[in-house]
Amino acid sequence: MIKDFRDFILRGNVVDLAVAVVIGAAFGAVVTALVSDIITPLIAAIGGQSDFSALRFTLNSSTFRYGSFINALISFLVIAAVVFFLVVLPVNKLMEKYLSKPPTEPTTRPCPFCLSDVPMAASRCAFCTSEIAVVA
Repeated sequence: MIKDFRDFILRGNVVDLAVAVVIGAAFGAVVTALVSDIITPLIAAIGGQSDFSALRFTLNSSTFRYGSFINALISFLVIAAVVFFLVVLPVNKLMEKYLSKPPTEPTTRPCPFCLSDVPMAASRCAFCTSEIAVVA
């Protein structure tokens, strides 16, 4: 049982996933600092509010801290934009460039008389009923 557990842990997918989680957490901390220390003050310079996390309202002795949600939403949008523009788009371009589909063999050909598409092995056109040469 211990050998199976060791094999599971040392499997490439698990190690890659663990590294991705650690890097993602560190990246999240960097983006949170970027939002709270740079982006929020820039928005505050334009809008006048210096700290969104202090925004709240009370309803029936329940406090709703919607400012923290605004900060989290801005962090999410920044993370999503960075991942999209710095990871997804470049990877898609590379995949498009290096994993292009091989050309496929055509399955039809034009009839020489009516120019309709007929199967390659057909000896007669289904549209104009003309006899056509069979292509091997």
